[in-house]
Parts: sequence; C-alpha cells; structure tokens
Amino acid sequence: MSQYPNAPYGAGPNDPSMNPYQQDNSGKKGLAIAALVLGILSLPAILTVVGGIVLGLIAIILGIVAARGASKGKNGGKGLAITGIVLGALGLVVSVIIVVVGVSIFNSDSGQQLRDCISQAGDDQAAIDQCNQEFSDNLTN
Repeated sequence: MSQYPNAPYGAGPNDPSMNPYQQDNSGKKGLAIAALVLGILSLPAILTVVGGIVLGLIAIILGIVAARGASKGKNGGKGLAITGIVLGALGLVVSVIIVVVGVSIFNSDSGQQLRDCISQAGDDQAAIDQCNQEFSDNLTN
C-alpha cells in the first residue's frame, strides 16, 4: 500500500516497491562529453589535416563506446555521443578529402613543374616566389 492511497499516477515517492538502491546513471556522461568536445575540435583542426583525422577518429570511437553504454543503461548522454560521432565523422571525412585533393594536385603536371622550378631556384627567394606565382596561375586556368 502506498503512502499516498489515492495517488493518480502510481506509487508515491516512498513506495517500498521502488528499489532504493537503483542507481541513476544519467549523470555519467564523461565519454559522451569527451566525444562531443573532440568532435567539435576536429572541425577547426581540419586546417591542420592530421589534427582533423586524429581528433575525428578519437571522437568517433569515444562516441560509439558512450552510445553503447547509454543504450545498455550504464550511462547517459546518448544524444551527446551521437553528436560527437557525427562531428568527428565530418572532421575525418573533410580532412581525408583535403589530403586526397592535395596529393592529386601535388602529383599533377603542375605540381611536378613546381617541384622542378623550386629545385632549380635553389636559395633564391625571388625565383621561388616566381615559381609559386606560376603554379597559382596554372591552377586558376
């Protein structure tokens, strides 16, 4: 019998049928928060390319672990974990695209001409600047 006999929505707060030792795991969001933070940081780290890849991968891994824990009821923050996974994946994908585009440009004929021009220029900064200018002009045309 409940302490509140006419409770319209079930048992009262002191009902013995409720488990007093039941843990509230909604406060255990450390992995989910870490995944979210690393996912957010992976976006500006795209500019460093390697940072976007590393932070993105770590955010995805932590997010998956946190989301699985939240699904099993061990911890909270499933939404934070999923957001961390999405942002980490975005940082990872954009960084990989930048690497692929950079490698393809560097391995193109224009990239080879730039490398040859710079090697012929030696230590002459004016000649190196001219090589860079010609390379930029080739890319825009």
